[in-house]
Amino acid sequence: MSTRRATISDVAREAGVSASTASVVFSGKTPTSQATRARVLAAAESLGYTGPDPRAASLRRGRSGIVGVVFDQHLGTAFLDPVTTHMMDGLADGVSRLGAALLLLRDDGETVSEPSLHTAPIDAAVLIGCSPRMRDSLEIVRGRGIPVVVVEGDAGEGVPQVLLDNAEAQRAAARHLWALGHRDVVIVTLPTDTARRRGWIADDAQVRVDVTADRLAGAREVFPDAPAVAAATSSIDEGTIAGRAIFADPDNRPTAVIAQSDLLAAGVIRAAEEAGLRVPDDVSVTGFDGVVVDGLAPHVLTTLVQPATAKGRAAGEAVAAMLEDETPSGLDLQCTFREGTTTAPPRST
Repeated sequence: MSTRRATISDVAREAGVSASTASVVFSGKTPTSQATRARVLAAAESLGYTGPDPRAASLRRGRSGIVGVVFDQHLGTAFLDPVTTHMMDGLADGVSRLGAALLLLRDDGETVSEPSLHTAPIDAAVLIGCSPRMRDSLEIVRGRGIPVVVVEGDAGEGVPQVLLDNAEAQRAAARHLWALGHRDVVIVTLPTDTARRRGWIADDAQVRVDVTADRLAGAREVFPDAPAVAAATSSIDEGTIAGRAIFADPDNRPTAVIAQSDLLAAGVIRAAEEAGLRVPDDVSVTGFDGVVVDGLAPHVLTTLVQPATAKGRAAGEAVAAMLEDETPSGLDLQCTFREGTTTAPPRST
């Protein structure tokens, strides 16, 4: 029995139309009559033809049909954060019109994986963030002449960037705390550099990760003297570690903590409760992301809700636009402040 895949020519012969007419029915680029469309689809169904072979289309265009997505951390760690999952859902949706697959690549500067960014057969790349290490990745991609989009990072002139209003959004949370009467505030940040060192951030330290720097700048516009402690990644465990450091001295505890992610905020709340503090009676906590965090109940986190799925979709649509010789658009996105139950006025002294 022949296992040859039915072709558009087979469908055309079965339907009694030209190959070009049958092709138009599947591409949808030119209107056809309902009768012709129905005849072609019926022929396709009888032959088991589901549509053009994407591999053939890719070969005609000289493309692989693959979009690389580059992370600068362990992929398992990255996907522990719901923001990454939502963003990847949007990214897959954004490139769907290309019929492209996504290839996840890790470029951590320590290990060489196969395929690597140097050799992977990709048509375009999406860089998640733009830390110093990711800027090296950017140069590799640009050196290969591959279109690239950066999500939440400054990649320089000529590179499309999907940006959130990180500084403005974080400023909104800080202003909320200020309006409640808080003056003694500590900030828990996302990683500040590629080494992902955790601990208190020195006043003269250079924050080299764009997202972290922008959110820190937004908070310090309202609380310029607020000390900050860096986490190694966005996770509840890292938030707990930071929170334990913050609440270690019973005589020197802040009345509020600004966390740069919801997962970090959940960890801070856990550490506060370990220290015998009640949220928000004894300490207020804000997050950033607007994701569902297991184990946070009965608290409803005061946070900034970011459009994570829309962010990924914008990156995917930008890739598709560049591969179709169009100009990317819709790359500037905004967060929404959401007041929950984890903030309240500080206790009167």
